[in-house]
Amino acid sequence: MDWNITAGRPVYLQLVEQLELAVITGVYPPGEKVPPVRELAAEAGVNPNTMQRALQELEARGLMESRRTAGRTVTADAARLKELRHQRAAAQAKAFMEEMEALGLTKDEVLHLLEEEE
Repeated sequence: MDWNITAGRPVYLQLVEQLELAVITGVYPPGEKVPPVRELAAEAGVNPNTMQRALQELEARGLMESRRTAGRTVTADAARLKELRHQRAAAQAKAFMEEMEALGLTKDEVLHLLEEEE
């Protein structure tokens, strides 16, 4: 997985966001085992405690499950993953439309621009 950790925001929050995206887009498929904390931390170049905190947050959100002997897995709840994808898409669409409105474009003009891009 490609990690993009930047300055100016808490690392743990960036990890949560990036891991959540990886889960809802299928990088880590439903029901599949997630790599161990130390491996993920090494990949991301972060402290294992920070990665552990991010993974615990995803467990609290219901995206991952932890089993002592089997490690951590992605939830198999497809409905939950679909709901999260929809929420993220809706937030992106809202932000996009707000920016287009700030540019003075109407909804019809935005739709026309999007159709041109197809």
